[in-house]
Amino acid sequence: MSAKTVTRADLCEAVYQKVGLSRTESATLVELVLKEITDCLERGETVKLSSFGSFVVRKKGQRVGRNPKTGKEVPISPRRVMVFKPSAILKQRINSDGSEPLDFEITAEGGKEGQAKEG
Repeated sequence: MSAKTVTRADLCEAVYQKVGLSRTESATLVELVLKEITDCLERGETVKLSSFGSFVVRKKGQRVGRNPKTGKEVPISPRRVMVFKPSAILKQRINSDGSEPLDFEITAEGGKEGQAKEG
């Protein structure tokens, strides 16, 4: 299985093609969105994107690790890590075999709600 890696340039091109902004405006928009997400995560805030998932910053305390070569115990200092938790809708889309088309509607809040079409 060889999957394509989507780059910033690919995102900018997609915005250019689908939204109709100029290439420069599309690149600026993508950069601003990524910067805002990054800034929020740096501050320790959770970033929740409806129908996509959540980026969560977790604090890990100090612990003792082990050097796999020598077996010697070494302290691992406390740090923050970022985890991504996909939404149920994203999980459903990833695991869909294509036999169940997904139906999305724009909600009153401007977000998307999605579910498999029945019938």
